[in-house]
Amino acid sequence: MVETVTLYRAPTTVADADALADWLRDRIDAEVRVRDRLLGAVDDTLAEEFAAARVTDPHEQSTGNTMTGIVRYEERALASPERAGGIVYDGRAVQRALNARLSEQSLDHLHVPLLDRVVGTWGDHDGRWHKRVAVLGQPTLLSVPGLYEAPAKPEAYYEAKSKHALMTGDTPPREVLEADVDGDFLVADDPRTTDALKGYLLAAVDFLDTGSAFCDDERCRLHDAHRQPGVVRAQLRDPAFCEAHGERYG
Repeated sequence: MVETVTLYRAPTTVADADALADWLRDRIDAEVRVRDRLLGAVDDTLAEEFAAARVTDPHEQSTGNTMTGIVRYEERALASPERAGGIVYDGRAVQRALNARLSEQSLDHLHVPLLDRVVGTWGDHDGRWHKRVAVLGQPTLLSVPGLYEAPAKPEAYYEAKSKHALMTGDTPPREVLEADVDGDFLVADDPRTTDALKGYLLAAVDFLDTGSAFCDDERCRLHDAHRQPGVVRAQLRDPAFCEAHGERYG
């Protein structure tokens, strides 16, 4: 059983780690701690490991570019995270790198860093990388930008994007599409970000306790929705949990 959860802040995002911790404390019988950014106090070789974890082709499983300039970029991004962006990293590789740097290693102590990076996992079933909100395990990675980018947006979003490109020959700014397209979906720096991450955080605890990854019930906060309307339904609408998880966490 999980006895301690340590949640790490991502200060360049709108995710409120303290509010997440308070919500989690009401639902599990464990100590919940909040610490500063995990990537802010690491050794000098982490930049090279991030460079090696870069996804360079969405359809190639091999990753990484450790040329000096790329490693220098990652060093700057670790020091000044507001300068990072636009890159997808192999979530399992990042997980291994951070696991090796955890100061407290035990089976009953879960570490959950909120990340300002986009992470993904390789899909053997379709031969491409998939962006993820959460990469469960030790530590569990919660990608804040992944919450906006990983789940697919409503069909109307992509239809409007194609129509604009057909008429103008270029890609419309994201802000234009988000303003013009009806439908409920999360956008960058969405004020609902903290609420939407709660179920993913609890799923991390549930996975370590039970070995079960996410819930099949689309109405449950422990469900890993693949489309934005599904995220909104699972995380921001009633009921909060399916019957089984409601008995456990409700």
